[in-house]
Amino acid sequence: MKTIHFLLAAICFSPLGILEAGGDAERKPNIIFVLFDDFGYGQPPSYRADSEFRMPNLDRLAREGMRFTDAHSAAANCTPTRYGVLTGRYPSRIGQFGVLKTYSPPIIPKERPTVASFLRGHGYHTACIGKWHLGMNWVDGKPGTDKQLPVGAKLTDGPSAVGFDYFYGFTHARNIGSIIEQNAVVANVQGVENQPLMIRKALAYIEERAREDKPFFLYFPMCPPHSPIVPAPAFVGKGGVSGKDSKYGDWVHQGDHMLGQLLDALEKNGLSEDTLVIVTGDNGAAKRPYRPLREAKSSIYEGGHREPFVARWPGHIKAGSLSHETICLNDLFATCADILGAQLPANAAEDSVSILPCLLAKTEGQGPVREATIHQAPGGLAIRQGPWKLVFHRNGQRELFNLKDDLSETKNVAEANDPVTGRLTKLMQSYLDRGRSTPGPSQENDFEMSLFGKPEGKKKREKGKRGAERPGRTTGGAG
Repeated sequence: MKTIHFLLAAICFSPLGILEAGGDAERKPNIIFVLFDDFGYGQPPSYRADSEFRMPNLDRLAREGMRFTDAHSAAANCTPTRYGVLTGRYPSRIGQFGVLKTYSPPIIPKERPTVASFLRGHGYHTACIGKWHLGMNWVDGKPGTDKQLPVGAKLTDGPSAVGFDYFYGFTHARNIGSIIEQNAVVANVQGVENQPLMIRKALAYIEERAREDKPFFLYFPMCPPHSPIVPAPAFVGKGGVSGKDSKYGDWVHQGDHMLGQLLDALEKNGLSEDTLVIVTGDNGAAKRPYRPLREAKSSIYEGGHREPFVARWPGHIKAGSLSHETICLNDLFATCADILGAQLPANAAEDSVSILPCLLAKTEGQGPVREATIHQAPGGLAIRQGPWKLVFHRNGQRELFNLKDDLSETKNVAEANDPVTGRLTKLMQSYLDRGRSTPGPSQENDFEMSLFGKPEGKKKREKGKRGAERPGRTTGGAG
């Protein structure tokens, strides 16, 4: 069968015993995963010294934790990356290369394990506050317009169906004003009001969880820097960017300020020491390339998927540390399991590798945590191993780059390196055939696709999911 095989380096680590002394709930860390939207690698000053953007809180987090220089989203646009974050599975396995619209059905079936359902099964309270963009069904079909949902409209098969105890947010950026709580629309607001609502709810959630003797997982996918660019009045003129992009700079700054509020809330509630905070972005900045990386959002080149990625966990992650390991946002799932010393189901997190050894600086002499990593964009796929990156374009063209010598991807060296091209192609195909890139029993993909030429794949039904085949593979809608 034609499959799509990406390479996820699956060098597995045995649990590192973080909770081995009894595994009490009080010893399980809280986990907060903050996702900026359309976040360029060169935007934070901690990643580019001459950056105009003001991001003191992300830079503070980098000083207090670990900064990764070679972290990648699963895809170069929004929806597929979010699928990878929550499922630990490459989105091309379901044929998801584009982004969903307001009424797109869900792409995560209720039967598929997610980070949220896994953690909930291990005693965590789980919440998603912010942009969902993974589809949901509506009781009344299409109760409103693409840009606004009526108050009282009810949904099914949303965040609560895949492991989240609590959801407060919006479907995607195109209808940022329609606010959903749990399984119903509760308000319609102006776009500028959305992010202040989201952060207030997140802060209230942290306050509430601080009163409970139970660990929590908070997934906070914010809107900045994605459009609509609607900074609140308090941030206008504060972003540090001059000229026509000043409003955009204010929007980026507002996102950073929200991160700071989350960090302050942890401190205020005495939770900082017991909380792993991870901050990253879902793909590159829209139409804003940052040298030396090539191109930006939606591109298979580095500017499309290489992301800022910082993590803080006092007492476990060394302050001011740096990692050059190649990692993927998909790795959240396996990392959470490793922290808990828990076994992953065979049919879960097929493309997720624990980065806990990186966080704890226990990789010396171990080799890379990933055998390889798959990159994805609407225009094709790529596989990365060591310095080598092999790109499979939809039109059949292939390019090989040595990122150690050519981070800007200016020289295609495929002809001079046939053995490398052949080895990476074989590895990619093996991941396609096995339905996973980590050790374990082979799994079926939900989408058949060939590496050769334009992928004219077709969807398959995932066992146990609702009867209709999963739609929503479009590239329309706001990413």
